[in-house]
Amino acid sequence: MQSNNDQIIKENIRNKMQPAVDVVFKEFHTEEKYMEALYIKTISDETIIYDKLLKPFFETNSHEEFSAYLRSNPQVKPFESEQKTLDELIKGVAVIFYKNSILLLDSKVDRNNSVLATTVETTIQGPQSGFSESLGTNLGLIRKRYPETTLNVESTIVGTISKTDVMILHDSKRADPDTLNRIKQFLASIDVHMFQTGEQLLDIIKKSNRALVPVMLVTERPDRVAVNLAAGKIIILVSGTPFAVVLPTVMKDFMSSMEDIYQTYWVAKFLQILRYIGFLTSLVLPGLYVAITSYNPELFRVQLALSIAGSRAGVPYPSFIEVLLMLFMMEMLTEASIRLPKAIGPTATTVGGLILGQAATEAGLVSNIMIIIVSSVAISNFVVPINAFSFTLRIMKYFVLAMGTIFGLVGVVIGFFMLVAYMVKLDSFGEPYLTLVQSKPGKE
Repeated sequence: MQSNNDQIIKENIRNKMQPAVDVVFKEFHTEEKYMEALYIKTISDETIIYDKLLKPFFETNSHEEFSAYLRSNPQVKPFESEQKTLDELIKGVAVIFYKNSILLLDSKVDRNNSVLATTVETTIQGPQSGFSESLGTNLGLIRKRYPETTLNVESTIVGTISKTDVMILHDSKRADPDTLNRIKQFLASIDVHMFQTGEQLLDIIKKSNRALVPVMLVTERPDRVAVNLAAGKIIILVSGTPFAVVLPTVMKDFMSSMEDIYQTYWVAKFLQILRYIGFLTSLVLPGLYVAITSYNPELFRVQLALSIAGSRAGVPYPSFIEVLLMLFMMEMLTEASIRLPKAIGPTATTVGGLILGQAATEAGLVSNIMIIIVSSVAISNFVVPINAFSFTLRIMKYFVLAMGTIFGLVGVVIGFFMLVAYMVKLDSFGEPYLTLVQSKPGKE
């Protein structure tokens, strides 16, 4: 039997571990021996636990023989302190409670060989591993990067037919309980037959509030998930998809890249400013071009105004039709690059864009300056690091274009501020969409 001190230590370790579906506590009995084991199955190799612990436990006959085996096993370490045991436990080590001793079995598993490289959110520096379609592997990757006992993992099922396993992760010290309750209620209210990916949550929210901009971030990077957990966010993992959902999400999350952490201070600030400039350029440049050329050409220098007028001399359409024609062509090229096979997609769209641009210019359908405008808008749109927000930006610019076409420069300004006012009105599970800091700190 265990001493009172060992019993207290065991209860303290169990109580400090947050309840989670991957935390395993098991008891093992033979006629002469009794043992308990505590480990986290998503970051522990259960094959090692079976071969190095359970098999010898049931094959040895006496207590002395099994104790001698444990002492001689180089993978077994003695207990040093309660905190160090917890630190080892959340890194994949199995804790063994046997007789009057507490031992640690090194059963860490390396899942880096079973995951894929990032393909959507790529970075030059930093980790290159992304999530896989295995829920256990994804949870293990997060635990490797976020070794905290306060990480709480809850499991639920969504989908009346698919019965998809969904995990809710949060740091109990940092996450806001009210936000957590809202997210749980939202998941409980989902009534769909087939639930196969976290991106479906975007569609479910859109159907309920018709939001133009996404209010949740979908990521394939475990390092981004770890950073957001430390910031008090709630993470949703869905079985069968290599993406995690981060909640709540504000605009600055969509404009940040993991590259910002791995670069020097001024380089990171320069890249952040560059993204916001690209965002504004893609949003207002088409409307600004139409407003100035159609209503206020005097804003250009004389040489530039004459150059644009000469370029548009052979174009038979008003400037807004010219802009719409080229923007729609660019949208179709973008969609084609996504849908085509990877082997031919970039080549086909690059050649198609060059041929279409040159042919449209020579045919007199669009002006030379229009090719520059559309190219600038397309490049600026791709500067936004998160695709969901980049797709939204592709729609928002048409609203500003329409306002600029009808009301000129005043319409561009009004359209821009209307979009800002709309985003001010939005919130993501209680978090204001345009907030700069976490407004609801978690409990300590």
